[in-house]
Amino acid sequence: MAASDNVLSVLGLKKNFGGLHAVRGVDLNVERGAIVGLIGPNGAGKTTMFNMIAGELPPTAGSIELLGEDVTGQRTDLLYHKGLMRTFQLSNEYARMTSLENLAVAAPRQVGESIWSSWFAGAKVRKREAEVVELARETLDFLGLTHVVDELAGNLSGGQKKLLEIGRTMMNDSKVVLLDEPGAGVNPTLMRKVADMIEQLNQERGYTFCIIEHDMDMIARLCGKVVVLAEGQVLMQGTMDEVRNDERVIEAYFGGEVV
Repeated sequence: MAASDNVLSVLGLKKNFGGLHAVRGVDLNVERGAIVGLIGPNGAGKTTMFNMIAGELPPTAGSIELLGEDVTGQRTDLLYHKGLMRTFQLSNEYARMTSLENLAVAAPRQVGESIWSSWFAGAKVRKREAEVVELARETLDFLGLTHVVDELAGNLSGGQKKLLEIGRTMMNDSKVVLLDEPGAGVNPTLMRKVADMIEQLNQERGYTFCIIEHDMDMIARLCGKVVVLAEGQVLMQGTMDEVRNDERVIEAYFGGEVV
């Protein structure tokens, strides 16, 4: 596999919190167009990994490459403009803004944010605002959320909020998306909808995903490669069938029972 085929590469990544070694030298490669699952028991270091990759935590050691560029320790906003987005286990919607407004604020190149442009380039500002609103409406239509376009995001169901988070990644045409438990708090019907959207974005728009998820059926459906973390280290990686039949995984993750 050529290095250029990896859109995200993590080498020797470590994170210490005082005497606690949360992540212990993890290597991870995510290939262009892949959907990679990241699983493991609670406390395995999965979310800490995401936080370092997304620029929310500086690593203690190791390196992170995005699209061939070393981005170790770069801020979240810089990574956003380079095409890296992440969602959270608990949805972070703007509760008192509508669904449409939640998507609109996620769009890049908002020229109206500049005081100079607001004063002296009104036509340019209005043109960009119209483009953003149109894209937001198209995104809601793609997600099947047109019926909640004017609904306050705080009033949406758990599944709708997860879909809205996915929609925010679409507003930036993201290259790599880190999804932290997209199925958490979602009823089975909407969970299937969330999985459908992930598959569609991957297959039709070429999005690359790395997913933390405890629902093994969702991981099995979506992920060609599954990486198992335990105690801050990679225990093994392979297909879901290989993971399910690995004795180390059964012991560390599945409680000694084959699933």
